[in-house]
Amino acid sequence: MSLGDRLADTLYGTGWATVKKLPEPAATRLGRTVADLAWKRRGQGVLRLEANLARVVPDAGPERLAELSRAGMRSYLRYWMESFRLPAWSEQRVRTGFTCEDLHHLTDGLAEGRGVVLALPHLANWDLAGAWVTTELGTPFTTVAERLKPETLYDRFVAYREGLGMEVLPHSGGAAFGILARRLRAGGLVCLVADRDLSASGVEVRFFGDTARMPAGPALLAQQTGALLLPVTLWYDDSPVMRGRVHPPVEVPVSGDRAEKTSLMTQALADAFAAGIADHPEDWHMLQRLWLADLDPARAPDAPRYGGAA
Repeated sequence: MSLGDRLADTLYGTGWATVKKLPEPAATRLGRTVADLAWKRRGQGVLRLEANLARVVPDAGPERLAELSRAGMRSYLRYWMESFRLPAWSEQRVRTGFTCEDLHHLTDGLAEGRGVVLALPHLANWDLAGAWVTTELGTPFTTVAERLKPETLYDRFVAYREGLGMEVLPHSGGAAFGILARRLRAGGLVCLVADRDLSASGVEVRFFGDTARMPAGPALLAQQTGALLLPVTLWYDDSPVMRGRVHPPVEVPVSGDRAEKTSLMTQALADAFAAGIADHPEDWHMLQRLWLADLDPARAPDAPRYGGAA
């Protein structure tokens, strides 16, 4: 294991071991302090976040972009402070930590027994939303996580999410799709963070006026299993409660081959994601290159991939 890998593993381990013991106001202050320090350093992640936000809010000037990126870093550190503390939250704290609009799209789909795919962008805290689903609705679900380096760090994230009631499959290895399909055919729930393609073979979509790639998995699973495909967007406001919305179902087109249907369905997801991101750009935690015009395959990723979900 390299020195960088050991440091990353140690830092995340320390976070889970110590931050979860802090009183909530102290954890909130710590997160905001760390966010502001990181923002002032103007490192790669902050610069990339700001460049991404410039696409989301194209009429924003330099001062507005700076405000958005600072708020974005605070939102990002709120995600981490909450995630470090989630294993210590009571069931009541989880239940009261999230509220969701149009939840009937999800509950009606589950009641029909046809299986449901929830597809989310990297908005606010998807782990908290998942913990709320398993706690408040009593519904277990399956998700997919990027296999991180070092392996010990990946194991930490798997154990953390399994402790919140999730079944976690590795993104690499090729077996995840088949297992997800089986869960859906049995009437289960699958949740996938789906605004960033990790395979370099995803579906091209128009996203805030330019071309990006998003994973084909959610649309393919819905086609092959008959599951309901529901976009979900999340956001923070000034209260301790995170908010969310379940969008109307993305229907499988009646005509076209599989590739054409997948393209149309993935574009519909991208449009729903874009609506949520445009309403709450500061809560979109995208510190990596996303649009094809920004990607250079010959270069390494410009931000660490620790903790990402597939």
